[in-house]
Amino acid sequence: MEEPVLIVMALSGWVIYRFRQTRAMTLAEFFEKRYSRRFRIFAGIVAFCAGIINFGIFPSVGARFFIRLWGLPHEFELLGLTMETFYPLMLVLLVVPLLLLLLGGQIAVIVTDFLQGIIANVAFIAIIFFLLLTYTWPQISETLMSAPAGQSMVDPFDLGGESHFGVTYYIITVITLFYAARGWQGTQGYNCSAINAHEAKMAYILGQWRFRVLMLITIALPICIKTFLTNPAYAEAASVTIEQIAAIDTEPMRNQLRTPIAMHAMLPVGLLGLASAAMLGAFISTHDTYLHSWAAILVQDIVMPFHRKPLSEKSHLKLLRFAVVLIALFVFFFSMIFPHTDYIAMYCAASAAVFVGGAGSAIIGGLYWNRGTTRAAWCAMLTGMVLSLSGIVIEKMDPSGMTDWLMARGMVGDLVLSPFLLLHHLTGQELNYIAIISSAAVYVTVSLASGSNRFNLDRMLHRGEYALAGESSLSARDARTFWEKLGFSREFTGADRVVTYITLGWPLVWTIIFICVTAYALTIGISSEAWLGYWRVWMWVILIVGALVTTWFTIGGCIDLRMMFRRLASRRSDMMISDDTPSAADDA
Repeated sequence: MEEPVLIVMALSGWVIYRFRQTRAMTLAEFFEKRYSRRFRIFAGIVAFCAGIINFGIFPSVGARFFIRLWGLPHEFELLGLTMETFYPLMLVLLVVPLLLLLLGGQIAVIVTDFLQGIIANVAFIAIIFFLLLTYTWPQISETLMSAPAGQSMVDPFDLGGESHFGVTYYIITVITLFYAARGWQGTQGYNCSAINAHEAKMAYILGQWRFRVLMLITIALPICIKTFLTNPAYAEAASVTIEQIAAIDTEPMRNQLRTPIAMHAMLPVGLLGLASAAMLGAFISTHDTYLHSWAAILVQDIVMPFHRKPLSEKSHLKLLRFAVVLIALFVFFFSMIFPHTDYIAMYCAASAAVFVGGAGSAIIGGLYWNRGTTRAAWCAMLTGMVLSLSGIVIEKMDPSGMTDWLMARGMVGDLVLSPFLLLHHLTGQELNYIAIISSAAVYVTVSLASGSNRFNLDRMLHRGEYALAGESSLSARDARTFWEKLGFSREFTGADRVVTYITLGWPLVWTIIFICVTAYALTIGISSEAWLGYWRVWMWVILIVGALVTTWFTIGGCIDLRMMFRRLASRRSDMMISDDTPSAADDA
């Protein structure tokens, strides 16, 4: 269901195109242009707090991963003192991206992320080739077919045991894709780095390819790890690894560390080094991206709005560097103190939802609806925050303990207990969906009740008479032909069209295959053996395409990187960003 949605979002430039048209440097700055300065500061504070709490576990997760991947001892001696490996390794891993960022800023982030992407893709392709040639398909098939009925690992129509991952889960995922576009600010620096709105749209279209290889490694590697750990052919070789995993205290931590422990045992020295380089690059590029994003939001959206006069370039950079160091110190000590025992994905999704749950309504309403009001944005943001936080609390509560607490206060009754029990049995995905729908409904209702004032979107988006020199001012209403209405605007060059046709053709083909195979399975039926054959072909097709994409991006990326440095050399550094676009408060 996601593939057709991604096609629509890519062609329309959903949120991405219009956000870049505003020329805002941060999301909260856009909120000031569209709503008010107070809302900007409030949104900046919420985004920043949710962001650094989300970011807080990254150093500890990375340090634990590398300790297991490299087989490092848990303790070592230094100057006669016994020290845990975890803390100094976490410090070293955090200092490297910190120094890169302090020396190069967002340019360093872009360059390191590009290099990391290429190295990671090459490493992952090499690892997948090795795994699929080392662990034979009959061994993999035997492992996957050993699952009991209702928990099949190959037949998508026999997943009864996965009750939380039914059709509802993916419908909510699709809705969230639309709703949360540009909502999460962990990559804030990239959101305003494109040279213009069209290039931001093209970057999103091209970016779809980068995750093809990443998607395959998250499937092929766990399958081969399961084969290594459970197939009788590897019982002797895997015995030590199984003991190491069993010795870990909690189930979430065992799941978190199973992969690096198994990789250390499965990969030969050369490939282990290549995997280490890829994962180390991923760690560095993720951390410098997040450090820059949250520091920029702290400075731009929380500190600077209280300054009556703009800072000089030198003072501004000093403040930004101080914020980067401050955040690095925070996440280091947070990782030291916070007892992270939950699943990583659950923790990240819950902490992100606190901001995104309400911000999505303010973003979409602010960019696409001239009736949206400042009051509606406040109400939607608060609604999303309260419901997201409530969902986190309810999910963590013990129903029996809550019942006893209510009984002790004479509050037990259907009106109190039934709603709580109902909400407690919902998944985190469903609770987030309630927050999203409620926030959107509040935004629309409050906007319609606030009067008939219309916001001038053309002025904020620099369209029509407000167009800026050297930038396109086209909007959807300017489309003339069928292809332009579809999303191929007059800004598309010949090369852009070719790239877009190829990029969008890929998910379209797989969507057609999905429909045909699903119809065949429902009417005629497909055996588990046939499904295994399908997935085998699918895996090799994705792997070959991934190798071609990596070659394409390596060559094209190097050319674009050179072009970027030439452009930077020919442009003078702006002392400050100035924009005479009035805010909603000025408009009122």
